[in-house]
Amino acid sequence: MLVNLHSHLEGRVRPSTAAELALAAGISSPDGGWEAAIELEGPADLTVYLAKVASTYPFFRSVDAVRRIAREAVEDAAASGQDYLELRFGPATHARDIDGINEVIRAVTEGMAEGSASTGMPSGAVVAALRHHDSATNEAVARAAAAFSGSGVVGFDLAGDELLFPALQPHVRAFEIARAASLGITCHAAEAGPAAAAREAVELLGASRIGHGAHVVDDPDVLSWCADNGVFVEICPTSNWYTGAIATPAEHPAPTFRDAGVRLVLGDDNPMQTGTDLRHERALLIETFQFTQTDLDAMDSASLAAAFIDSSTRSALALRASQ
Repeated sequence: MLVNLHSHLEGRVRPSTAAELALAAGISSPDGGWEAAIELEGPADLTVYLAKVASTYPFFRSVDAVRRIAREAVEDAAASGQDYLELRFGPATHARDIDGINEVIRAVTEGMAEGSASTGMPSGAVVAALRHHDSATNEAVARAAAAFSGSGVVGFDLAGDELLFPALQPHVRAFEIARAASLGITCHAAEAGPAAAAREAVELLGASRIGHGAHVVDDPDVLSWCADNGVFVEICPTSNWYTGAIATPAEHPAPTFRDAGVRLVLGDDNPMQTGTDLRHERALLIETFQFTQTDLDAMDSASLAAAFIDSSTRSALALRASQ
């Protein structure tokens, strides 16, 4: 079962699409072409990694381009054998004003709906507030996300530089707005910051899922707390390697989470940068960490429980998993 619960839209732009959109918009091609601009040659550091992701940002200024990118992202995930995809994105990065935020969200949800209709694979959008944006901006993003609840938006996230902007308190009101609209809550936390950041995201923002959360394993008390409280951790091993967060894939804390009883779900984060997909990430768990079929079954069960989906979609995916 391939349920993808941590994937960024900005990291799913096809180089071929970038080339076509650039030509139409009069955007100069970078040295080496769009493949070189978007794709990493191998593991680097977070600065290089994020620069590769940001190379696609100019294309998010056009709603038609955003709609196409979102549609193709769903189509690509379905073509790689995925059963469900959640796509997260930060609309305030790509919009000039409040109206623009709504336009970006609308374009993403329309494109994803087109992709799901053509492939038969369900998908949902997760709108991300950003740590470096002020409270007013993130509250506006939350209100826009809430307006699309039930119309393609299924969740709300907090992303961005956790080291430079560790405080969660400024974003509490935004998450209150999102929860009131029945959006699922996830949060990038304990990715670069300490383990305690994950618990704070759960208690302060209402997160049921933690993105990456690699440093949770540094604190046995927080690790046990996450297991005891049913917190889901979204792991993306290859991405963590390519950002330099771990020196080798074998150093990823996935087995420590598993052995502690923390419920794991899987994502591919920014697959165009790393050249991975969810099938590869699943194989990595088997080959590098000797995950057994029992472990994979537990992850599939956790993924269905953690996904921000309605009951009919959850039941359909559960039936597929059992076949």
